[in-house]
Amino acid sequence: MTTTHRTGLLRTPAHGGGGVPADGPGGTPGPGGGGGTGGGGGTRPARPDPADREQLARRPVSPRRIAALFAPHRATTALVVVLITASSVVNLAQPFLVRGIIDDALPDGDTRLLLVLSASMVGVAAVTAVIGVVQTWLATTMGQRVMHALRVRLFTHLQAQSLGFFTRTRGGEVQSRLTHDIAGMQSVVTSSATGVASNLTTAVATAVAMVALSPAMSLISLLVLPPAVWLSRRVALIRRDVTDERQRELAALHTQVEEGLSVSGVRLAKTLGTTGRDAARFTERSERLVGLELRSQLAGRWRMATMQIVFAAIPAVIYLAAGFPATGGGMTIGTLVAFTALQGAVFRPVMGLLNIGVQWVAALAFFSRIFEYLDLEPQVVPPAAPVRLDPATVRGEVRFEGVRCAYEEGADVLRGIDLVLPAGSTTAVVGPTGSGKSTLGSLLPRLNDVTRGRVTIDGVDVRDIEPADLARIVGVVSQETYLVHATVRANLLLADPDASDAELWRALGAARIADTVAGLPDGLDTPVGARGHRFSGGEQQRLAIARTVLRNPPVLVLDEATSALDNTTEAQVQEALDRLAAGRTTLTIAHRLSTVERADQVVVVAGGRIVERGAPRELRGAGGPFALLAARTGPEHATVA
Repeated sequence: MTTTHRTGLLRTPAHGGGGVPADGPGGTPGPGGGGGTGGGGGTRPARPDPADREQLARRPVSPRRIAALFAPHRATTALVVVLITASSVVNLAQPFLVRGIIDDALPDGDTRLLLVLSASMVGVAAVTAVIGVVQTWLATTMGQRVMHALRVRLFTHLQAQSLGFFTRTRGGEVQSRLTHDIAGMQSVVTSSATGVASNLTTAVATAVAMVALSPAMSLISLLVLPPAVWLSRRVALIRRDVTDERQRELAALHTQVEEGLSVSGVRLAKTLGTTGRDAARFTERSERLVGLELRSQLAGRWRMATMQIVFAAIPAVIYLAAGFPATGGGMTIGTLVAFTALQGAVFRPVMGLLNIGVQWVAALAFFSRIFEYLDLEPQVVPPAAPVRLDPATVRGEVRFEGVRCAYEEGADVLRGIDLVLPAGSTTAVVGPTGSGKSTLGSLLPRLNDVTRGRVTIDGVDVRDIEPADLARIVGVVSQETYLVHATVRANLLLADPDASDAELWRALGAARIADTVAGLPDGLDTPVGARGHRFSGGEQQRLAIARTVLRNPPVLVLDEATSALDNTTEAQVQEALDRLAAGRTTLTIAHRLSTVERADQVVVVAGGRIVERGAPRELRGAGGPFALLAARTGPEHATVA
């Protein structure tokens, strides 16, 4: 009877040896078979990325700080671990059920036992599948909740940073940490955490079951696994290096596409005549990608070939050992099939456990980069006990009292500024480039904070005003207009989400651009294009002015707001601004003498200090710094800075 079993059924484990290890005992993927997270014979990096190690050396991460993020989810974490353990243990019943069918039900013709064991195989697969779904749902939900909280926390924290932080930091770096790093961290943490639990429980449970089936065969398996693991990891190392090089080339290619095919990039290439060189560089990078992609695919094919050889070698060695009396020990066909399935299933979780160190370094590096931004101390801090000011009742008297301002503990940009802007007056600030004019204007809306002294509105320090109130009190139009990639209507509604169409058209009319918008095919619903490039520089400036008009603030900061306009358009916009400024306090960073002439007072700044102040006509005749600036600029509409 035993001989008949060997002759008729030896093909079964041969097929299972090639297929079972890929999915787990019984062909069921997931934690039970080690075929889920963490395994894969080198599907993850086999060595820590040097950049990850460098990041951790520069900004170490405390495991307690990471654990604190998951503290609100202790119950879910414990339940996930229990489900993973249960799935791994339950799934190990499959080989024993197969052994019962082969050794008992089939030889004895026991139909009832055959039905029970076959139904049990289906039941075990169904139970582990359901557990796997529930476990995935719980783990993913927990990971997403943690990352959602971290993402919102980081975004809010970055919003609190001063304008200086964003001038020092590349925009792509901020976006990368907020999106890519958190997404990568969520993937690594969720999959690694569940992978460790799954692989560990599967490996231990499978090893125990193997010893229970055949201690002698278990010792032989110890000789087979090390070379199999080494070979698979060696191929993974090769693919890792090729993949890293390919990713660097892809990043360079994407950067060239992003920069070269943007509105500004295309304009630059056409005006400098670099289109040919850019195309040649793109072609060269694309050709390198062809070779790297080929090497990567071949390395992947070698990995798959290696895995196939390993999966074929494992059962072959077991069959060979089972055929010798000294090692077989009278092993039945059922036991051989069960042991082969278990021996093949232990390979993947062992590989996953060997990669834990690499996964942990990657996860810590992600956390390090996120925490590095979260640990930044905001230079502009909201008040602990804010003073509420009603914009409708603000008179608008502005005072700069002993103001000093420096960036990053460097030299003072402003040195002892004392200045009063009477309510409803217009003050023009002029001076050479780098004198501190724009810094002075940035202090009113708290884009930056003073180092010493204070800035007040109606006697209240701007640092004590509720940020939302300050944004309604102080309106800003800068020389660098920014329009979001949306419609004209959407850009205007940023200032007042509840504004009616009539109010939008009045604001556009005040900025002298209503006729332009009305002449567009879609009117207010016309997209402005990337950064507003569908409109000319002057039109962008007037849309930004219309947005400020709509907000109707009692205090205005115009930082060279008409600098992008031609003389004719400037006169139109200046007329609108003059009407808007009536009864409001206006601080104008002056760019042209035409602006200065309309001011109630002119302040000349040089070297961070006020060197002269007074009415425009008085300063012209005084022969001081303002008169010298006016003499150098020449015509009435020439620049003064």
